Amino acid sequence: MIFGPGTDPTLDDPILRKRLANFIVSAASANDCVIDGVTRLEGGAIQENYALDLEISSGPFDGCLSTVLRTSAPTGVADSHDRMPEFTIMRAAFDVGVLTPRPLWCCEDRSVIGKSFSIMLRAPGEARGDVLGYDAAIASSSATIAEQLGHQLAKIHTITPETHRFDCLTLPASPALISIAHYRAQLEQNDGDFAAIEWGLRWLERNSPAHTELVLLHRDYRIGNFLFDKGELTAILDWEFADWGDPHEDIGWLCAQCWRVGNTQREVGGIADRAPFYKAYQDCSGREVDPSQVFYWEVYAHVRWAMIALQQADRYLVGGELNLDAALSGHRLAELETEILRMTPPESALT
Repeated sequence: MIFGPGTDPTLDDPILRKRLANFIVSAASANDCVIDGVTRLEGGAIQENYALDLEISSGPFDGCLSTVLRTSAPTGVADSHDRMPEFTIMRAAFDVGVLTPRPLWCCEDRSVIGKSFSIMLRAPGEARGDVLGYDAAIASSSATIAEQLGHQLAKIHTITPETHRFDCLTLPASPALISIAHYRAQLEQNDGDFAAIEWGLRWLERNSPAHTELVLLHRDYRIGNFLFDKGELTAILDWEFADWGDPHEDIGWLCAQCWRVGNTQREVGGIADRAPFYKAYQDCSGREVDPSQVFYWEVYAHVRWAMIALQQADRYLVGGELNLDAALSGHRLAELETEILRMTPPESALT
């Protein structure tokens, strides 16, 4: 059973499940594996995620195991890693103490389920921003959550080109300018006029940082990729965009208006204030947060999200994938363009 473009792989087929169980037996050094339950998980705008309940016989994972299988959707976006690069980066983050689900196994043999996949332990909690932004437990512990997010981001940023090497990542001379050129090239291939995005790219180019410290970035560190259980952070998810870059980029992405799920006054992901987040990050990393650079990367966040929204819409309009979330992302474009223009009036410049 091979899954090509436009198809939707599921784990309902008994032959496919048997092949998957055989892979797990080998990867887990077990005698047997029974897949008790498979549930397609909500969320995952680009990838597909399935909860797998396993019964493993013998070996280091003997017993019942709650896991998540993560695999690519039929179509994707240009900057997203495949499963093995994402798995490798996620494992490095786990090893330095980042609160990410424990990565277990990764498979690039497409004969198993038709494409590559990874399996990780399942963490408890809720990730949906439309729920978390209005959760009473989160609202009552917002300062603590801000501190947790600051500490976790600082741990991610301890991974540097001096401490780690990833074959899938290239060291950029200027992350901002390389991204600007990349997005301009993408716009040239897209039919239509996107003057607001072009304006934003030009503003970013004219105000690009003169010097950039390089660290590992999550690059999607935001509400929707955090799991919370009873008001406590339990996991950081979705490492498919991770790359080397300026540490302020992750901060700007999290604080950008477009990720505040309607709670505009709570500038850290719509759930907390900046002050405790900044303080926790600075205390843990020893790195000073520069508000002007955070603002720069917030502008960048809206430009980048606008580009992703275009690609998401194309998954539906061009790629033919019946993905409602991808289709609706295209309708975010006007909102993002408006915010780009609001943040970058003609007289604006960073000093």
